[in-house]
Amino acid sequence: MAESSGTENKDQQKPKSPGVLKVMQSILAGAFGVQSDKRRQEDFSGHSPWPYIIAGVLFTASFVLGLIVIVNLVLASQ
Repeated sequence: MAESSGTENKDQQKPKSPGVLKVMQSILAGAFGVQSDKRRQEDFSGHSPWPYIIAGVLFTASFVLGLIVIVNLVLASQ
């Protein structure tokens, strides 16, 4: 029984990394300004910020490239 409680303590000390879906939800909510303070605190408590930083940079780059493509398509059709 002592072994299982030791394993549980190790699991509690090491926070589980956020899943891809959770990171995407947080990035999209933050980008559109609807991220709740509770969710923001949950995202950054005990987790590494790197998944959020990488996803944020990728989202921003794809958003800007998407805008460039849309503007070029609109200007080309005139």
